[in-house]
Amino acid sequence: MTDFAGWLMPLRYKSETAEHTAVRSSAGLFDLSHMGEIAVTGPGAGAALDYAVCGWPSALAPGRARYTMLCAEDGGVLDDLVIYRQGPERFMVVANAVNTAVVLAELRKRSAATSGAEVQDETAATGLIAIQGPNAAGILSTVTDLDLADMRYYAGAYGTVAGCRVWVARTGYTGEDGFEIFCAPQDCERIWMALTQAGEMLLGPGDALLAPALRGTTPPSPAEPDGLMPAGLAARDTLRLEAGMPLYGNELGRNMTPYEAGLGRVVRLDKPSDFVGRKALAARSEEGPRQVLIGLVAKSRRVPRHGYPVMSRTGQRVGVVTSGARSPTLRTSIAMAYVETDATTPFGIDIRGSEEPAEVTELPFYDRSKQG
Repeated sequence: MTDFAGWLMPLRYKSETAEHTAVRSSAGLFDLSHMGEIAVTGPGAGAALDYAVCGWPSALAPGRARYTMLCAEDGGVLDDLVIYRQGPERFMVVANAVNTAVVLAELRKRSAATSGAEVQDETAATGLIAIQGPNAAGILSTVTDLDLADMRYYAGAYGTVAGCRVWVARTGYTGEDGFEIFCAPQDCERIWMALTQAGEMLLGPGDALLAPALRGTTPPSPAEPDGLMPAGLAARDTLRLEAGMPLYGNELGRNMTPYEAGLGRVVRLDKPSDFVGRKALAARSEEGPRQVLIGLVAKSRRVPRHGYPVMSRTGQRVGVVTSGARSPTLRTSIAMAYVETDATTPFGIDIRGSEEPAEVTELPFYDRSKQG
């Protein structure tokens, strides 16, 4: 267990590699109750959010979701968010745990001028469990009344899981298909245990999926029957890194705009209403980003980490690693890094005084749609 944004969180249950592999090959179960949930309700809710964020929440149909960002006046990212439209006059904003207080304060301040909009912190009243992986839909379908086959990506609906009233959304942070289950805190254990039982392998309950990894042999393969493994923060980080998904404080932050992260698509300059940061973001869209986010594959076994310098062939520092790890899926070391827009390849990564060669690659490193 480890402290994370004021929460005591599981870093790993037993083996982060086995947990990571389970999500890629079968399914993983995550406790994400540390995430912030903020409700924006009332007839003015859509207009208030349109002004508050760079996306266009009022254009969402009920039951749909969008990834967006809360930006400062200068375009810097205060947090990246997922906004669900749960009804005509109800939106749920999901914020990173470390930024929940900032997002809540900003939404309240920015909605003050819009009549008919109320902002309420529902974090303490909301538990969040995620099931991710190719077998996620099959496992969850046995304990829910929702028709998951008809649920689109970035959509959600009210229903029941293990007899508990929930909001189920088909989103995720791992690069795999999966679902988030928002529930009452007192229902978390019941839902967790129901999913665990539904996902038990035919080989038996408990550590059946984990045992091969603990023995130092081959990790679980996609050919194995339905299995579900609890997964912690370490596996979640390597999964999202392989999927090329940004992490606030690494790829996103107050000193950069969405354009630097290659996420200019979330900035809706075409929406008719004004929003905080519009002028600065429009200018950055015109002039282009000051640095670019790239993917790097290390050519040695040494692992690049956050903060390591990226070097040019002439030995000049041209960037910095934002996230890096040994990829359990690709079996090589990978990293995301910001580099100067005019920097030219080849690049090296300064790993504790030794410059290790690295090859630029397109993000994401892993794309499930391209897997055989």
